[in-house]
Amino acid sequence: MRESIYLDHAATTPVHPRVVEAMYPYLTQVYGNPSSVHSFGRESRQALEKARDQIAGLIEANPQELVFTSGGTEADNMAIIGGALAQRERGRHIITSSIEHHAVLHACEYLEKNGFEVTYLPADKTGMVRVEDLKHAVRSDTILVSIMYGNNEVGTIQPIEEMGRFLQERGIVFHTDAVQTLGVLPISVKELPVDMLSISAHKINGPKGVGALYLGKKVPFTPHLHGGSQERKRRAGTENLASIIGFAEAASIAQEEMPERIAKYQQMRQTMLSCFDEAGIPYQVNGHSEKYLPHILNVSFPDVKTETMLMNLDLEGIAAASGSACTSGSLELSHVLKAMCLDEPVAQSAIRFSFGITNTVEEAERAARKVVEIVHRLKR
Repeated sequence: MRESIYLDHAATTPVHPRVVEAMYPYLTQVYGNPSSVHSFGRESRQALEKARDQIAGLIEANPQELVFTSGGTEADNMAIIGGALAQRERGRHIITSSIEHHAVLHACEYLEKNGFEVTYLPADKTGMVRVEDLKHAVRSDTILVSIMYGNNEVGTIQPIEEMGRFLQERGIVFHTDAVQTLGVLPISVKELPVDMLSISAHKINGPKGVGALYLGKKVPFTPHLHGGSQERKRRAGTENLASIIGFAEAASIAQEEMPERIAKYQQMRQTMLSCFDEAGIPYQVNGHSEKYLPHILNVSFPDVKTETMLMNLDLEGIAAASGSACTSGSLELSHVLKAMCLDEPVAQSAIRFSFGITNTVEEAERAARKVVEIVHRLKR
């Protein structure tokens, strides 16, 4: 029987058994609305706030500054649209980068249609956004900057500390999408000069459909969901309690296991690259050579197109990904690789392998050897 190897953890992760166990009582027994004043509601409210404390602890935030959302996309939208609308009398200029997740890019496009101006900073060939480019782009009417912490396609870690310090001195609100960084690198909003930060549960072995936005106490913000006064009037709607409990458990596990996870992912990455080197196949690692998320390895095999490699890997039971969008059955080149201005053969053959807690070093080696077989077979 063919053994499957899942190397697409940057897309989503399997739910940890401890998370399922933690969630179960809140799907079956503890079902009160956290906004209700009776004992059922109070029990749910107590669990909700305990979970908020746990998740806030993972990023060293004040629990009151955490707003629960339906995931990273909503958190990004809330930060960008809510931050911009609250400051529109001050200015209408926003800065982001050309390699952001679509949850950021499309939110910025929405604002452009509604009277805001957006500057999209370029990235270099390593996927890095230059601090100097940000400094040159800032204007007197700049009100908001959104630069991701670590890129979801090539894994490059952005210089957000330096960017944040520069923006802080000028009183410009700074948001970072940390969805891919959560759980694989330590994050501290006490140390990082950021005003808003987006995170999501399903990237750290929690359930899908729940995330959070760190929203600093003094950050100008206009809610874009209207209804009840949940989440301190910042996000209306009955909280998704069972999923929030699962998020909290996943956060606790990630905090406990982070050093071991980082070491294992680094070992898996090196194992795959060593296999490619030993086989002598042509390849190129995309992204920064030093500043990268340990669980993401983006590699191009110029002799084999992305679509062909993914199809062949799938036939072998190996799940990997491209950063490309699928349009009418064909792959459209990733906006991140386009922004990095990679040579065409490199951009059109890029594959993202992303590691998770269910993987082993042996699996990484087997997957790499299958890649080598595929390259040799297709070259013949």
